Amino acid sequence: MYNHQLDTFIKVADSGSFNKASEELYVSPNAVMKQINLLENSLGFDLFIRTHRGVQLTPAGESLYRDAKYLIQYAKDSISRAEKMLAEPKHVLRIGTSLTTPVQFLVSLRPQIRQHNPNLKFELVSFENTPENAREIMNHFGRNIDVVAGIYSDNLLSERRCSALKLYDTPLCAAVPLHHRLASNDEIAIEDLFDEKVMLIKRGYMSAFDEVRKDLTENYPRIQIEDFSFFDVNVFNTCENDNAVLIGVKEWGNVHPLLKIIPITWKHTIQMGILHSNTPSDDVKEFLKIISQIYAVQS
Repeated sequence: MYNHQLDTFIKVADSGSFNKASEELYVSPNAVMKQINLLENSLGFDLFIRTHRGVQLTPAGESLYRDAKYLIQYAKDSISRAEKMLAEPKHVLRIGTSLTTPVQFLVSLRPQIRQHNPNLKFELVSFENTPENAREIMNHFGRNIDVVAGIYSDNLLSERRCSALKLYDTPLCAAVPLHHRLASNDEIAIEDLFDEKVMLIKRGYMSAFDEVRKDLTENYPRIQIEDFSFFDVNVFNTCENDNAVLIGVKEWGNVHPLLKIIPITWKHTIQMGILHSNTPSDDVKEFLKIISQIYAVQS
């Protein structure tokens, strides 16, 4: 499922030495070095800086190290889920969950879903929200994750070659640190953001945020826009540490304990829905049909 040289790579990175890694792996130092050399040759770049005092990760090595543990665990989880499907092959819906893909509202609908189809079961699959992981999951819905609930724009669906069942439009809001001057507000006017640093996802990621950027740039030049590339925990930490304002959604109210989500008195919204494959399985089709019926009754 994955290159097992990654296990050796992680062990060397953690120990900082080929010799120490060899002791923990119960192989010779030469065998460890050979595996690392083979891995570097296959990747086309160096992972370690070799010195007489040991080894340290290169910038490329640090990047791979951050993702390698997830890749290994993801592969193991994939095998585990496949083995489980042998014993229980039908009607298991795998719902991806991460920092910005909330599943609470889907879980809350579980009793209603069971009334429609008691045989349809849920399995929550946790994943780290990185650009690479998000792209991999959305490009290959049905492989390890069937559906993900979250915000989206049509341009994102087109780029990632997937579809979505729209549930509702959710207002774009402000996330502010608890110590921010606006934190006591129940709502924020656009003028309240004058001279503030407003963190906004990079241009082209989702068209709804691009519309906000256009509005602020053309009509409110006193607002300072700061770009970032992806919604992950680092962005929420930066917002808190820099005492900035982050444009997000109310559904992320529990993402960071030191941030407060406050509505903004504007009309900017983004679609919230369930993202899935362009060619969903029968179970996914059944799930989407049930969710549509539930929301039709509620509306």
